[in-house]
Formats: sequence, C-alpha cells, structure tokens
Amino acid sequence: MKKLDLANELSSNAYPGRGIVIGKSADGKYAVTAYFIMGRSENSRNRVFIEEGRGIRTEAFDPSKLTDPHLIIYAPVRVLGNKLIVTNGDQTDTIYELMDKQQTFEQSLRTREFEDDAPNYTPRISGILHFEGGGFNYAMSILKSANGNPDSCQRYTFSYSNPVNGEGRFIHTYMGDGNPLPSFEGEPKLVGISGSIDEFTDMVWTNLNEDNKVSLFVRYVNLENGEVETRIVNKNK
Repeated sequence: MKKLDLANELSSNAYPGRGIVIGKSADGKYAVTAYFIMGRSENSRNRVFIEEGRGIRTEAFDPSKLTDPHLIIYAPVRVLGNKLIVTNGDQTDTIYELMDKQQTFEQSLRTREFEDDAPNYTPRISGILHFEGGGFNYAMSILKSANGNPDSCQRYTFSYSNPVNGEGRFIHTYMGDGNPLPSFEGEPKLVGISGSIDEFTDMVWTNLNEDNKVSLFVRYVNLENGEVETRIVNKNK
C-alpha cells in the first residue's frame, strides 16, 4: 500500500467529516493519536472539545444555539487502564463499559450500528491503543450501512501490531461532500507521521477545510515512561 501524505489527504477533501489518525512518531518514541470533527450545520459547528478526566468530551460552545444534542455531544476519548479509546460517537462509552467487563473491542462494537441520521447513515469509526511493555498495538473499526441501505450493517476491524516508526493509519467518515454524504470506503489509509506534537497538530489543523473544521485533539504518549502530552484546538473561542 502506498504511503500517503496526510496533509494532502486533508487539504484535498473539503469534508472528510470526522477523522481518526493513529500511528507512531518517526523517532519511535511516541504513540500518536488525533481526532477531528467538522460540521456543515450551525448545530454541528457550535461545538468545542474540553478535557474530561484523562479524555475529552464535546460541549456546545453557545448552549442557547444547541438544537439537538443527539449524535454531536459525546466523549470521543476515554482511557481504560492501559487502553486509549477514541471514536466519533457515544460508542466510546460502549467500548469502555463492555471492555471493562472483559469483552473485546470487536465484541463491544457488535452491539452498535452506524448512526441513525438518514439518508447519510454516518459510519461509526473507532480506534483503540493498547500499551504494554514499552510498546503498543492498535486497532480501528468502521460500522457502515450497505451502500446507503440501512437494512444491513457492515462491520470491519483492522488490527496493527508493532507499529512502524513514522507511519500511521487514517480513517474518516466521508469520502467527501455530497447529499447524501458518501461513506468512507476501504481499509484505513496508510499515512506518514512526523514532527513534534505541536508541528503535527499545526499540520492537521492547517490542512482541514477552513469553513468546515470545528475541533482537533492530538495526543502523544511517551512509550518509555508513559507521559502524556495533549493538544486541543477549537475554532470557537
């Protein structure tokens, strides 16, 4: 698989929707995670990321303009022991709660489907990082309709052991703008990972569409000592 330039993947797509990047820094010292949200409607754009415990949640920037919290207010990132969970919806809580009861990432997601936002039927995308022994592995999942047919839910899980330095995977909800919005297709894209946390954060944020971008979360986890660095960028300030 050809390694893609993440900056180009972001800048060439006006509306990838919500996206997850997971990988390893070029120097091999950090596990890298990023999650971004975009919006076309006023309700979707009226959001910010705020820290909550060791994770984050979405919150209405102007509560008076919040018309429907369904599907837009949730905790995208939570930490369960030595696992970091990141998703584009309230399935974060499903994964957290069922894995806490000894179910697997994949088993947890069998209880969920794509979003009930006809006619888009937005895919639910999820990622999990498992840290152990100075290293990590990760998995990604997408739950999607059958080419817009909500009668069938198609579930795909992709697992990555011993990640390669300077490489990651990128999955997002939409192939681009449209009506209805076309769901992501194929396996997560192979992308390069480079730079410090500030350089990486700036690269992602700069290349997201200016009109549609809403918020970005980036986390670097030091694989030697477990120290965590987090950056949050919100368009609404």
